[in-house]
Amino acid sequence: MAWAWAPSPDLLRQVAQLVLRVALAAAFGAWIGYLWPVVAGTLLLSLLAHLRYLTRLRRWLHMPKQVELPIADGIWGEVYDGLLNLQKRNRRRKRKLAAILSEFQASTEALPDGAVVLGPNGEIAWFNPAAQALLGLRVQQDIGLRIANLVRKPAFTEYFSRDDYSGEVECDSPVNADTMLSFRIIPYGNGQRLMIVRDVSDSRRLETARRDFVANASHELRTPLTVLRGYLDVMEPETRSGGSLAEWSSPMSEMRAQAARMEALINDLLKLARLEANIINTRQDLLDVPKMLARTQEQARAMSKGQHRIEFDIQSELRLYGRDTETQSVFTNLVGNAVQYTPGGGIINVRWWSDEAGAHFSVADTGIGIAEKDVPRLTERFYRVDSGRSRATGGTGLGLSIVKHALEHLDGKLSIESEIGVGTTFTCSFPIHRVHANPQRNDLRAPIG
Repeated sequence: MAWAWAPSPDLLRQVAQLVLRVALAAAFGAWIGYLWPVVAGTLLLSLLAHLRYLTRLRRWLHMPKQVELPIADGIWGEVYDGLLNLQKRNRRRKRKLAAILSEFQASTEALPDGAVVLGPNGEIAWFNPAAQALLGLRVQQDIGLRIANLVRKPAFTEYFSRDDYSGEVECDSPVNADTMLSFRIIPYGNGQRLMIVRDVSDSRRLETARRDFVANASHELRTPLTVLRGYLDVMEPETRSGGSLAEWSSPMSEMRAQAARMEALINDLLKLARLEANIINTRQDLLDVPKMLARTQEQARAMSKGQHRIEFDIQSELRLYGRDTETQSVFTNLVGNAVQYTPGGGIINVRWWSDEAGAHFSVADTGIGIAEKDVPRLTERFYRVDSGRSRATGGTGLGLSIVKHALEHLDGKLSIESEIGVGTTFTCSFPIHRVHANPQRNDLRAPIG
């Protein structure tokens, strides 16, 4: 579609006036005998008038506050009015943006969390008072400096230098080693980033106190539980047929079962407390995962008692760098859960394999399944989809929480897929730097059941 230009009325009027002047000048010049000099003079005067208006416009563009645009008619009046209206709109827009910026600064200054605006190269463009207090920033000296030069913590440096800012990183404050800070970076705009700094010291202290309480309470509970189990063992012979406590056989059996369940709960609490207390551990062994899964296979056979069809599909040359106890806990808890919550006659498939992303361990069952709303909370401590069913199977409610914390030590991730009435699949994925392959070994595929 062609663009059609339509001249404005002022422009047409200006052209008409110029033509009229030239015509009058030509008539006057012809009458006095100087046609072309008079016409040329008239055109020159019109050009000088336009140059005057253009010069005033140029001066105004360079110094709009010192120079005023003259009052003009015709096309120049239209141009001047348009520029003045544009200037007024820009001033209104600037005042509006200034008000928005002022509100933003006022709101961020009221935040208890630190906020730092970073440029494309990580240089500090702006920060609020909370960031100034938490990071020890100085208004005059630190604007324009790179944040990585001011927060010299290995964890933060590694987090800041990567492209993926998902999640958060925690490290101690550069001004107070007793203060634990949480950093989160949010990219926006054209290479800019917003860094949120939060003081999590109280939360970490409460978490440490809770963990210490659980560990200490579990240790203290072991002593009276040991005494109770000792008395139960002494009294057990008397509950058999002909014994003096034969009529107490059923209550004694129930007490032994509950004591065993309490012992399992205490052991899981201690295991979870140890996992939470050792978030960073540099000791890593090369684990013979197929051998560990062979032990898990025997445990699954014992738990199933022939009621399930259990299949193990193991890539036998595949090993893992980690710690034996934690990794075995992952395997035992996931396979044990599958056996417990799969009705008799169901199928449980256990796989251990690798691909270009790393190594993977999965347990898939044809059990009763889990509702979608419950899946995100499965790794919470003591969370139960069905309390009655969990107690009936002897579960402590800590198994998946132990799996979650053990995987954190192994840099692994847990994914859960489930459908009511169809079954559940738990998949543990380990990064490639944790994987070691020994090509001299053959695959082991061992169905049991």
